[in-house]
Amino acid sequence: MTAPDPAPAPDPAGAPALPHAAPPLPGRAVIRQRWNHFVFLHWRVDPERIAPLLPAGTRPDPFDGSAWVGLIPFVLSEHAFLPLPPVPGFGTFVEINVRTYAVDEAGNRSVVFCSLDAEPLPSVMAAQALFGLPYRWARAGQRIVDGTIEYRSRRRRGPRLDSRMRALVSDAPVASQTPLAPDSVPDARGASTRILARPLPRPVDTELSRFLTDRWGFHETRLGRTIYARNRHEPWPLVEAELLALDDGLLAAAGFPELALRAPDSVLATPLDHPGLLTEFAAARPVAPPQ
Repeated sequence: MTAPDPAPAPDPAGAPALPHAAPPLPGRAVIRQRWNHFVFLHWRVDPERIAPLLPAGTRPDPFDGSAWVGLIPFVLSEHAFLPLPPVPGFGTFVEINVRTYAVDEAGNRSVVFCSLDAEPLPSVMAAQALFGLPYRWARAGQRIVDGTIEYRSRRRRGPRLDSRMRALVSDAPVASQTPLAPDSVPDARGASTRILARPLPRPVDTELSRFLTDRWGFHETRLGRTIYARNRHEPWPLVEAELLALDDGLLAAAGFPELALRAPDSVLATPLDHPGLLTEFAAARPVAPPQ
């Protein structure tokens, strides 16, 4: 299953273009991580579908008239709370997130996470405590064989670890807006995914690929307030990728049950032999409420 990486023009009414290189952080870095072995799967959706998911004071950030929802697995390692060295026990682990994109009144363009699935419970709880991120505790793994990369994850049926309650993200079975095959919408507490892709030796640098990856920050709701946290790393070494298999319930659990039933509108990856991106985060800052 393959999909092209279209490159239509961005919406002229949107925020200023995203810089391809990360701007300086607004203050010292407080967290450092290494990110590696990304697969970026993205689907077009109506902007009205994602508006209820966004933190207060933000709005959908469209490209070519569409909002975009991503299913993105990668490997996280070398986690450190600066200026301390990497934390023993945090180790190397798979994270798989479902996300979309927003912009606030100040023009800060961002990732908004619908969910983040990861294995190590201390890491999951620390990220939730620091940023209020909607982490789910999951059993997750990765395998690289003959130029292909496979990710698998299944949520553990434990208590919720995030405090945010959004209309389309819950622990109840998700009601479909479109006909679905039997058993294709799992209970969110046991949601699973399998992603098999082949990165190709063809670099990608288009307006769309930059829009989907050069975000440099995230918005989140924490303690009833919208926050914005910036990050920095080297520019993405993106390549085309072929999606070989997808058996996913994470998109449905996030409120998008129909997406995994059709091919993504964009499939990208980072090269398998790339050493990964060393990424730093500044402390989150509150977003001014709309006037």
